[in-house]
Amino acid sequence: MLFAFVAAAISLLSPCAATAQPSSPWTTPTMIEGRNQVFHPGLNFLTFQHMDQLFATRVVRASGKPWILPKEQESFDVSYTYEGKTYALDQFLEKTSTNALLVINNQRIVAEIYRNGSNEETRFISWSMAKSITSTLIGIALSEGKIESIDDPVTKYLPEMEGSGYQGATIRHLLMMRSGVDWLEIYRFKEPTQLTEVHDNSLVAYKYRFCDYAAKQSMRKTAPGTEFNYSTLDASVLGCILERAVGMKGADYMAEKVWKPAGMERDGYWIMDGPPEVGREFFGAGFNATLRDYGRFGLMILNGGGADGKQVVPIDWVKQATGGVHEPTGPGRPTGYQYDWWTIPDSKAFMAVGLHHQFIYVDPDTHTVIVKLSATPKPVGDQPEHLAFFGAVVAKFAKTQ
Repeated sequence: MLFAFVAAAISLLSPCAATAQPSSPWTTPTMIEGRNQVFHPGLNFLTFQHMDQLFATRVVRASGKPWILPKEQESFDVSYTYEGKTYALDQFLEKTSTNALLVINNQRIVAEIYRNGSNEETRFISWSMAKSITSTLIGIALSEGKIESIDDPVTKYLPEMEGSGYQGATIRHLLMMRSGVDWLEIYRFKEPTQLTEVHDNSLVAYKYRFCDYAAKQSMRKTAPGTEFNYSTLDASVLGCILERAVGMKGADYMAEKVWKPAGMERDGYWIMDGPPEVGREFFGAGFNATLRDYGRFGLMILNGGGADGKQVVPIDWVKQATGGVHEPTGPGRPTGYQYDWWTIPDSKAFMAVGLHHQFIYVDPDTHTVIVKLSATPKPVGDQPEHLAFFGAVVAKFAKTQ
């Protein structure tokens, strides 16, 4: 298999971060080491396209009648300026380690580019773009009355969180990354950080779930609702609330409420934070889909929850989740945060963002959706350049409005 070779080839480069007994095919030393190397620079362009060969997964079934998006036949070209230099589209794609790029304007595809061995059937990891998907599912469950209010306490749905740092926090607090729980989101996976500890034991060694850790995490940093603190742990707890509230597997609920009615073209899948008998969907960062289906998801949100002539997500939820008062998330951070969507200052634009520069960028003013799937060497840090490119794309369409 491809990843047996990959794991063997890179096993000399770094030690395995966690170990587990090979009690299932997913916990052999080779598979554990393979999962440990997912972020390896120079290979992540490949691992990010083939997560189902490394992780246990749960499928999100697609519609048998896909939402057809017309495709513009004209060539797409755009340049942008960043730090005093101007770059063409091809330069941007290479400079920012792009695996795939999709641009939708006025309900039609105007650019669709695949690189590094990917194609229209490739399913790419979303990383934290999954948080925006989980938020959308919370909104649907709320509209169905399965969640009574987003001001309900976490412990109403997850009583095992009593006595943890999540006691006193509400669903709204989690959606806005203001749970108050002591959590430090630092992406240095070879160092002894809090995120590394949970990542290694949950996603690598398959010893416990993210929500298992959350239930035992008793430390609180601030009072709930008072301070923004970006947290994949919060998003994972949201997913566990969703499961409990709807009484279904997250993948099945997503297929029934979003993926099929929205006319998605191909099955998606969630990687799991443990083997099938232990894990569940990794709601904080684990969804995988094709480039076009990420585009359809962004277009659905742009359309106020409408997809292919059907109202899939309540329009009121879309407005709440992506709009509202823009509040910067901290000093020197111009972007704001609503219900697991990032907002852009002085703009109606918003975006889903994932580690290593995955984006679904939505601009209502020009009716534009940009999906950018990447495999950058560094997990964070290049967002300003991406925003410069997105701004150039939007400006191009603004001239034709």
